[in-house]
Amino acid sequence: MRKIKEVIVVEGRYDKNALSQVVDATVITLGGFSVFNDKEKLVFLRRLAEKQGLIVLTDSDGAGFVIRNYLKGALPKEQVKQAYIPDIHGKERRKRIPGKEGKLGVEGMKPEVLLEALERAGATFLDGETGKSRKGETITKADLFVLGLAGGQDSAAKRQKLLRKLDLPEHLTANGLLEALNLLYSRDQFLECVKKLLKNV
Repeated sequence: MRKIKEVIVVEGRYDKNALSQVVDATVITLGGFSVFNDKEKLVFLRRLAEKQGLIVLTDSDGAGFVIRNYLKGALPKEQVKQAYIPDIHGKERRKRIPGKEGKLGVEGMKPEVLLEALERAGATFLDGETGKSRKGETITKADLFVLGLAGGQDSAAKRQKLLRKLDLPEHLTANGLLEALNLLYSRDQFLECVKKLLKNV
């Protein structure tokens, strides 16, 4: 089991249970939307972010992104890493029916998918390996614009197709996409990959 320095923040206790099978880390639950009114928890999260750093790992549905975006605005950006799970349609075993958007949440992800999401976010592994943070030039908004993924006609549709191809959550904004891409790819890798994909977009 890999040991992680940062505190991992998830939506609920089933997510925490799933993660505790995969990594040795402090995992804090937000209690879903109740975090919006929990000032004490926010103060606690700020202290943890300052001391150890945080990794936010929410579901890839709309509700997960509402919570993620709230935390982005409430916590110091430089002390928080964002981990994203892919959009995978399905239903968790404990549920009778799928969620509103029919996607698996953190609790429904396979252990290797969760580990990869944490590695991509740049988690600090205490066994000597750090996550797959990329070196070199960063991908910029100008790159997205040149590729027709931002600021142009049909940009949103092109982004959606790209998100599906790259197994990224469909609710990512242009800024969220930029953040995720810089976690996953070097600029050269991204440009090469996207040029191939956009031929079919």
